[in-house]
Amino acid sequence: MEEVKVLAVVGGSEITEKDVENLMAGLQPQQQAQFASEEGKARLLDELINQELFYLDAMDAELEKEELFKQEMEIARKTILKQMAMKNLLDSVKVGEEDAKEYFEAHADRFVEQETVHAKHILVKTKEEAEAVLAEIQGGVSFEDAAKEHSTCPSNERGGDLGTFPKGQMVPAFEEAAFNLEVGVVSEPVETSFGYHLIRVEDKTESKPQSFDAVKEQIMGQLLAMGQNQAYVEKTTELRSKYQFEKK
Repeated sequence: MEEVKVLAVVGGSEITEKDVENLMAGLQPQQQAQFASEEGKARLLDELINQELFYLDAMDAELEKEELFKQEMEIARKTILKQMAMKNLLDSVKVGEEDAKEYFEAHADRFVEQETVHAKHILVKTKEEAEAVLAEIQGGVSFEDAAKEHSTCPSNERGGDLGTFPKGQMVPAFEEAAFNLEVGVVSEPVETSFGYHLIRVEDKTESKPQSFDAVKEQIMGQLLAMGQNQAYVEKTTELRSKYQFEKK
């Protein structure tokens, strides 16, 4: 059993190291950084002590007998009960691995790794410039050096490397050329709205089905969300028939 480290006692109530950690966890990341040191944690402990002291003072002043307190407590009671009822409903929805597997098999066409290419390019303004750069490459200049010297795309610093991408991310003319090129071959100038490109494909991956294990968690999460949404709609429909209400 984990030992509870008590850091302070205020009016008989213990403040533990866990209480300080919970207060820290509720802060924004930037605020957490400010209180990460021992000095910062000491300030958080002081804040918890102050809060307990305010509680004792409120009890002495019998604030719980005031009408405002009773109103706030009723609001809090209703909010908590709503949240509990909602939680009970959503927690009642269960999704198992068999459910996910059945969905996977029925919708196998949706779980496919897209075809991708890893490409580099050189972007210039005119077709004449592109043809001149292509001649340099054919004459022995490396594609990467030509990209660094001539390309107007920011990728020039990486030798024109655009990384790996699937279909749908590039403009149509560029995409069509890239996906139809053989690996290692430099394209003829390709015109797009950006200018003229020389493209070289470094690698290709073919489209292939994903395994169930690779998408199991994704499917279970999707089915759970769908099930919870259905349960919510059905429950609210039932409640609207059971209890009276009117919109004004």
